[in-house]
Amino acid sequence: MPHAEIKYTQDITLDAPAILERIEQVILEHDDGAGACKGRAYRVDAHHHTHVDIKVALLVKAHRDDAFSNRLLDSLKTAVMAMIPQNCQFSLELIYSGPFYFTGTHEV
Repeated sequence: MPHAEIKYTQDITLDAPAILERIEQVILEHDDGAGACKGRAYRVDAHHHTHVDIKVALLVKAHRDDAFSNRLLDSLKTAVMAMIPQNCQFSLELIYSGPFYFTGTHEV
């Protein structure tokens, strides 16, 4: 299950839930077996310079090679930047979780 995290300065009006949904759609367009993308967004009140910083994390899989990663990164960049309504600094990182990463469901 991929993860997406958005951090953005308070002087930008973002529809963060819509961006998180679009990130999930783009991932699934490239990898229909990726599953749902857990997402969260943080508005930052104390900041220096107007910016949006996004990190998207995936698990390592054989088909997620450099070519796949570059295509996905380009598609995410295009899709997300189209949803930002004003000038700002923009960062987007695609990362792969390492061998000591655990994900699962906690049920009580």
